[in-house]
Amino acid sequence: MARKRWKDLSPRTRKVILIGSVVDGALKAAALADLRGREEDEVNGSKRRWTLALTFVNSAGVLPVVYFLRGRRTTG
Repeated sequence: MARKRWKDLSPRTRKVILIGSVVDGALKAAALADLRGREEDEVNGSKRRWTLALTFVNSAGVLPVVYFLRGRRTTG
């Protein structure tokens, strides 16, 4: 089966891909900004590993959500 090119996709499929990319980028940017503002002891795991994973792993928005749910330690 031949791979489809961007021009071969329907306008709806293109729109879904673009919106998904924007959402993924925004989630990654928010997670990285939050991570940058935290001390090492406020993060479950290594800040360096979270940063590398959030930067280089293509997760379709799943990894930033996991960071927000499990990667941060609650203070207080």
